[in-house]
Amino acid sequence: MVARSHSSAAGVLALLHEPDPLFKQHALNILSPLVPQFWAEISEHIALIESLYESEELSKEARRSAALLASKVYYFLGEYEEALSFALGAGDAFAQEAQNYGSEEFVETVISKAIDRYVQARSEERDGTIEKIDQRLQDIIKTIFDRCIAEGEYKQAIGIALESRRLDIISSIYSQTRDTSLLSYAMEAVLDTGFSLSYRDQVLQFLYPLFPPLTTGDGSPYILSITRLLITLNNTSLTAPLLISLVPKQPLLAYQFAFDLVEGGAQDFLESVRHSLPEGDEMTKPIFDKLRNILTGRESVKLYLEFLKRNNHVDLAILKNTKDVLEPRSSIYHTALTLQNAFMHAGTTSDVFLRENLEWLGLASNWSKFSATAGLGVIHKGYFEQGMTILGPYLPQNGGESSVQGAAYSEGGALYALGLINAGCGSSVATYLRDTLKTSQGEIVQHGAALGLGVAGMGSSSLEAFEDLKNILFMDSAVAGEASGYSMGLIMLGTAATEPVKEMLQYARETSHEKIIRGLAVGVAFIFYGRQEEADETIKVLLAEKDPILRYGGVYTLALAYAGTSNNDAVRKLLHIAVSDTSDDVRRAAVTSLAFLLFKNPSHVPRIVQLLSESYNPHDAIEILEPMTKDGVDFVRQGAFIALGMILVQQSEASSPSLASTRALYNKVVSDKHEDPMARFGAAIGQGFIDAGGRNVTISLQSRAGSKNTSAIVGMVMFCQFWYWYPLAHCASLAFEPTGIIGLDANLKVPKFDYISNAKPSLFAYPSSTKPPKKEAVTKVATAVLSTTAKVKAREKKKAAAEDAMELDDRAENKDVEADVEMKESSGPKDGDVSPINRSISNLPETSMLSKSTKKAEPTFELRPNFSRVTPAQVALISFPSDCRYQPVRPLSGHPSTDYKAGMSSSSSCAASEKYAGGGGILILVDLRPEEESEFIEFEPPVEAAPSQPAVPPTGQTTTSTPAPHIALDELAPETEPPASFEYPFDNDA
Repeated sequence: MVARSHSSAAGVLALLHEPDPLFKQHALNILSPLVPQFWAEISEHIALIESLYESEELSKEARRSAALLASKVYYFLGEYEEALSFALGAGDAFAQEAQNYGSEEFVETVISKAIDRYVQARSEERDGTIEKIDQRLQDIIKTIFDRCIAEGEYKQAIGIALESRRLDIISSIYSQTRDTSLLSYAMEAVLDTGFSLSYRDQVLQFLYPLFPPLTTGDGSPYILSITRLLITLNNTSLTAPLLISLVPKQPLLAYQFAFDLVEGGAQDFLESVRHSLPEGDEMTKPIFDKLRNILTGRESVKLYLEFLKRNNHVDLAILKNTKDVLEPRSSIYHTALTLQNAFMHAGTTSDVFLRENLEWLGLASNWSKFSATAGLGVIHKGYFEQGMTILGPYLPQNGGESSVQGAAYSEGGALYALGLINAGCGSSVATYLRDTLKTSQGEIVQHGAALGLGVAGMGSSSLEAFEDLKNILFMDSAVAGEASGYSMGLIMLGTAATEPVKEMLQYARETSHEKIIRGLAVGVAFIFYGRQEEADETIKVLLAEKDPILRYGGVYTLALAYAGTSNNDAVRKLLHIAVSDTSDDVRRAAVTSLAFLLFKNPSHVPRIVQLLSESYNPHDAIEILEPMTKDGVDFVRQGAFIALGMILVQQSEASSPSLASTRALYNKVVSDKHEDPMARFGAAIGQGFIDAGGRNVTISLQSRAGSKNTSAIVGMVMFCQFWYWYPLAHCASLAFEPTGIIGLDANLKVPKFDYISNAKPSLFAYPSSTKPPKKEAVTKVATAVLSTTAKVKAREKKKAAAEDAMELDDRAENKDVEADVEMKESSGPKDGDVSPINRSISNLPETSMLSKSTKKAEPTFELRPNFSRVTPAQVALISFPSDCRYQPVRPLSGHPSTDYKAGMSSSSSCAASEKYAGGGGILILVDLRPEEESEFIEFEPPVEAAPSQPAVPPTGQTTTSTPAPHIALDELAPETEPPASFEYPFDNDA
């Protein structure tokens, strides 16, 4: 029977006016499927339909049909709240509608609105606004949960449960599935979607007991989730008992857990855990001693330092070219090369370039000298054991400042460098820096001491250091006060301390120095790092200030308070500021701050930036930046060059086609004397970033466990201030994350073994070294000869030839024969084209034919030794052979491994690692064959260098001693003797 088509619903609507309830019920049933076609006509009778729903004359079934009809009409009218209200009244009729074809969009919309209303009702119930939630709404939500669980859509159910704060649902799902990945999903969801701090902590404390006990190997893929959970809670009472429980039976897992805590934990948290560990008995005391040593952070720093030293692949030809083309007497160019060298050698302890270019270094003056000395801190970052020895010649001597002109800049830079060297483990130098800060009188030395103290004591919450910095601030010196403002925030990082913020803002409103105001504004942002809604009141006050610098601080406060949360309200505020504020600086800060909010969801950034750019339709970051390298504004080009360097760090020519062209562009811009200085500066910094840390580090705002990388976030915020003050650019090194696999055995020694990288070697290979330019042979121009002179020489030559005719004839005959043989041999084509015998390819040697006809296929995997580089995209492709003697006690990453094809494309490998920030990191290994003798990688013991004078004494005195391997930066000092000869190990550059 063919279905009858309708041209109007008027006939059916007329039945609604019939007195017989059966006719009305029949009309309601017929009208429901007609709504999508005739909703406009039916809507004119909506009042009647509503009255039928409320009528006591109709049966319960008929009233539900009326409610469903009203709900569908309101849906098509766009009145979704009304549609939901009547859908709740429809009861079973709505549930049956969900099974009808063509009703999917209507049902999904109503369910979405039901979830939103339920979430809001749960919030109002907690606040006491309402006493009880509508039972009909609870029933429909229960139906949603049951359907999700029945269909295996557990993550969807967990998402709704988190939004509505139904933690019992999460517990119920886990009890049914026993799937720990769902607990990890719930943890990531509550951490990365902008829930309030109090609720976040409530959920994390609820989830923690649900995780099963940790076990060695792949049995605990959630160990990184637990690490992130405990770091976020910052709760010693949960962390210390877990560590203690692992010691008796699983000490290796305890070591691994301690190393993972150091990756993302704050200094005060780690110190608290250390002090909570017991001394232990005769059996466990050595284990607890090792744990305490690991939790200082020094063991990790030493291992990464050795890793960067051993794997240094800096291309010195790039630095040499930059030095040759940039005018060294220009302060901006000198600083550019200083930063490029510092970033490229960050953490490698290699100052070869500086020692080979002492003449260039001696041209530094004033703040260029400050930056050059501070660059030593970047190069030797992590070498805390020898920090005082390395910088000894430049530090203030005998507790006082030098009276030599210009020495204050090298002294201040050295104090700043000392803080950079001890970043993350600076408790040992904090006292020295505080004492120097109190005794120094010059603002330059105070500036360096303040910055060094802030970086070394980051997150220490030391009230003594804060007071010392505050005393310098109250001297109202623009230079010293600015550094104090930044460092006060760094010391109190993430504390949300009310009194310090009040004092800093009060002074910022009173002082007339813009530098001090900016330092204090950003310092306040540091204090509210990660505090989310606790910072809202301060953010509101700062964004309402008339002073644009304080509004600038308000933007960074918003960014740091909600860093990594992708909070929608925060993003919305920043976008509004980016297009509405009257200050260019504030608008630029708002756009920059989007990165700090969204770094855990990088794929969202290009789409948002697209809204702010005028003419670009980007698909990824490089496509946005490449047109900007040709922009007419020099600062735009500078920013594009720097950003490209950050993006292309650790990329290979096989994984990123734009790498070679970007390197060529850097070289072209740096070498072009007609290019604007700002753009050349940016290109030089970009070159430093793209090869940072000897090509063994990445720039990551996320730790390996997935938590926020506090040091990196702080470092990049400080780097962003280089726009106003170049020496702050050195702090970018705080964001450099070494990417490698460092395997340790039970004694924390480094054994020799190989693991497998399941990808083509070229995909993650180091970039090839720069080839030196070929020297073109100079053709000599023929000398002009007079005709009379030529005739005389010809007669003399003819006479001499006649005298030796016989001898010459014999020689000529022999020479002709030899020449003829040579001509015949060389007249044929070269090998590899055709055979020199019969000009056919078939007679060529087999090896020659293979070299031209077929290219050797690249292997699809490679063996990599312990202590070698592993990039973030490569981590998912690393595996340990089943027959390998050493196996890790935990998985390499917190995400399940995927069956990747060998030689996978770079785009897919990068996508796989988007949520995973770092390389393999430090791995504790289980020795499966302990009875066999082990072979270890030996470290070079730190050389206890005797106190020596620098190559050129910074204080201006002469010296006759052997030149020490230090760099003098005082142009007033006399010339030194050339350094001792040495051979450079070029074989290691490969």
